[in-house]
Amino acid sequence: MAVSDRLKLVQSYFEHDLAPVERVDHQVFRSRGLELFVQREDKLGSGLLSGNKFRKLKFNLLEAAEQEKDMLLSFGGAYSNHVYALAAAGLHFGFKTIGVIRGEAHLPLNPVLAFAREAGMELHYLDRETYRRKTDPDIETILKDRFGDFYSIPEGGTNALGVRGTAEILGRTALDFDVVCCPVGTGGTLAGIIAGLQPHQRALGVSVLRGCFSLHRDVRDHLDALGLDGERCWEINHDYHFGGYGKRSARLLESMAAFEAIHPIRLEHVYTGKLFDAVCDLAAKGNFAEGTKILLIYTWVPVPEAVG
Repeated sequence: MAVSDRLKLVQSYFEHDLAPVERVDHQVFRSRGLELFVQREDKLGSGLLSGNKFRKLKFNLLEAAEQEKDMLLSFGGAYSNHVYALAAAGLHFGFKTIGVIRGEAHLPLNPVLAFAREAGMELHYLDRETYRRKTDPDIETILKDRFGDFYSIPEGGTNALGVRGTAEILGRTALDFDVVCCPVGTGGTLAGIIAGLQPHQRALGVSVLRGCFSLHRDVRDHLDALGLDGERCWEINHDYHFGGYGKRSARLLESMAAFEAIHPIRLEHVYTGKLFDAVCDLAAKGNFAEGTKILLIYTWVPVPEAVG
């Protein structure tokens, strides 16, 4: 694909960046005098590249196209939404993609990696010890020797360009909310939301990781990189990880099923299920003042079974 054609294609794709906002009529919130809304980031783009990955990849893909790079390389676990999204981006925009995957290869591939491979992504595995050093210069040299000239995007898409994209999440939201909530994995989406807050608003992040208190530092670092005040009104709650990343419990699954019964939105146990459970539980415990308008950022996109 010609460089100019790819850049125009990327620019055109990201022109439509307004996610719909839906009101949720939930008894817990109604009884407390609260209003609950969901911003459907999953309805951005074509469905292959949407959710918070639409935001995080936007400026990275524009930069790669402007640098005339043909290859994208990034990192993730075997169930990484980011790896899936990068493969979808490569398929749509004509980039070659390399996914550096944590751990050993397992066959058959899970749905995320199967989709990535079908979309044309080359999968390269690193043992967990090496993966922890993935940002070291010697690892980057090894990858460049093997794959050649690539545009590198960090795990989760969380770099300055990624946070610049997530800062647009609230940029065009019409309704005036008091609290904006999102799940937290790397802190990039939360940092972007904080960057977009109005003075009267606050942000609540729900960590999906067990005991990962370094997320507070990570978010401040992301804000510093944007030249923003890290002391804006925000917090990260660490009480709803349900055992850690990707872990689930009977209570979480019951909570997800109860919410899905009253609102036509699919939840999953890694990110969105924990977010919805946390906000519902905090509301039931009286953690939000009467009259508060709460906005949940729905970031996840279901993985299709096949590319077609």
